[in-house]
Amino acid sequence: MINQLIQQLIDKAISAQLIEPDDEIYARNQILSLLHLVEFKESNGESDLEIPDLLEQIVDYACTQGIVEDIFDEKEIFSSKIMDCFMARPSTINQIFYDKYKQSPQAATEYFYDLSKNSNYIQMKRISNNIEYKVNTEYGELDITINLSKPEKDPKSIELERAVAKTDYPKCLLCVENEGYAGRIGHPARSNHRMIRLNLLEENWLLQYSPYVYYNEHCIVLSEEHRDMKITATAFHRLLSFVEQFPHYFVGSNADLPIVGGSILSHDHYQGGHYDFAMAKAEDEWSFELDRFPHVHGSIVKWPMSVIRLRSEEIGPLVEAGGYILSTWRNYSDESVGIHAKTGDIPHNTITPIARKNRGFYELDLVLRNNRTSEEHPLGIYHPHQDVHHIKRENIGLIEVMGLAVLPARLKNELREVEDFIVGKTEVVAEYHMEWAAALKEKYQDIATNSNVEAIVREETGKKFLKCLEDAGVYKRDEEGRAGFKRFISSLS
Repeated sequence: MINQLIQQLIDKAISAQLIEPDDEIYARNQILSLLHLVEFKESNGESDLEIPDLLEQIVDYACTQGIVEDIFDEKEIFSSKIMDCFMARPSTINQIFYDKYKQSPQAATEYFYDLSKNSNYIQMKRISNNIEYKVNTEYGELDITINLSKPEKDPKSIELERAVAKTDYPKCLLCVENEGYAGRIGHPARSNHRMIRLNLLEENWLLQYSPYVYYNEHCIVLSEEHRDMKITATAFHRLLSFVEQFPHYFVGSNADLPIVGGSILSHDHYQGGHYDFAMAKAEDEWSFELDRFPHVHGSIVKWPMSVIRLRSEEIGPLVEAGGYILSTWRNYSDESVGIHAKTGDIPHNTITPIARKNRGFYELDLVLRNNRTSEEHPLGIYHPHQDVHHIKRENIGLIEVMGLAVLPARLKNELREVEDFIVGKTEVVAEYHMEWAAALKEKYQDIATNSNVEAIVREETGKKFLKCLEDAGVYKRDEEGRAGFKRFISSLS
């Protein structure tokens, strides 16, 4: 049985162009060694199973034979080592990537994306468990994802993680030292992980894909040097330099302050991909010119958050204009709308930037952010407020800013309970959903049925995410907020 599984995995690897037929015996012997086998009996028979399913069965065999302990991290490490038997070295993959880049940047990224999926580095089987749908709003279609792709660790893994000795190698999950790293308890397996070398403004950067992609070709662009994230004019230049090299991709950065920033502020990195978010497609609400930058066109985007869009045919003026807006915003206060640049020496204002190329123009979106807190909103004044915490209380990072909700796994069952509550199948819902569920039941009592209640709850969940974005907007979309936004734009003249 194990011989057959090994052969089927090798056949799938050849079919996926991970290896050539001439590599078959070499790859087989590498896998035999991992499985402590000293011989192989030829086996025939095609399999309908895909690579992740075959891997699971081989890892299960290794557990039953005592080769690997039956705990999550150990199985992940072993699975990654098996797939590394099919992976070329980084230098070879980079050579192929840049050979394809000569055809087109898109041919290069498609090659690397397919490689990352076929090698099981991108966990497509787990990602398929996510619940994904779109919700129509006045701002366009928002993407909603209930994240079910990251499996929960078993209690033994958690216990071992607490007991394991701490190490600073690699320093973080993004460091280049993760490439080919076997992993350990508490640090993900990366034997089958590869990165593409980039030159951005004469610095060494790297391109990889997220192992749990949230959208098409969800990539991470990271500094070779382990250093803190910083939003500067140079960062804008770097983003636009990436877009210049890969014009079919957008790229953006999380903000560089807590609450409004991303989960990893200790390593300078960006996220990008081949996907058009609702924000990218949002229309201009009104336009303005910057006297200091005649080659740059400015507009305010119709979006629940406060977005300035700059356009130019040239990168240089765009960087200068973006840097000027950033430096102005860093020190800008308007107490009439609750914006305070600093508390003492503690800064509050920053920007979430996104760059893309659109119809021959470079675009730089600058999303204004502020991380101030108050007694009423201890998690952040411009952060999802208490009334939406039952759906989402996490930070509004780059992905959410652009219009994609990443919602917690608990909602899969909890929203089903809300659906049942609305149509009278149950009286039990999570306490923090009760007020919302009761309001929905009253609102839809005459039209909710077993066949449409899921669509109703999905739409209402989308409205809650929209409220999260509105909460995160520093200038509210009312008369007072619009006037405040215009005052800031006037200050740039």
